Amino acid sequence: MAKNLEIPLLLDIYGPCLTEKQRELVTYYYNDDLSLSEIAENEGITRQGVRDAVKRSETLLLKLEEELGFYARQRENAKRVATIRDSMVKIAEVNRRYGSAREINDLTQMIYDLAEEID
Repeated sequence: MAKNLEIPLLLDIYGPCLTEKQRELVTYYYNDDLSLSEIAENEGITRQGVRDAVKRSETLLLKLEEELGFYARQRENAKRVATIRDSMVKIAEVNRRYGSAREINDLTQMIYDLAEEID
């Protein structure tokens, strides 16, 4: 079973929508990097039972993301914040080249710091 590297991120966001047992199994498989056989042995269930539970959980997490899009919005916001930070650095550089107005320096630093807090 190939691992979808997006699942641990979706688990962080939508994990509360899974049952406790589903969260445990997915966490063992993705975050703790245990094999299906290892999980089955530790949990006292069959390997197929673990596989089915993990697959159902993956399907639910992917469906929630498709419907709600929190992870996609989070990624887009991170890109926007990076653009804001990059722009603030450029503005500060231009300001230094053309006279270095203290007010512009202070404002660009404030915006940069706020972007850091958001990210």
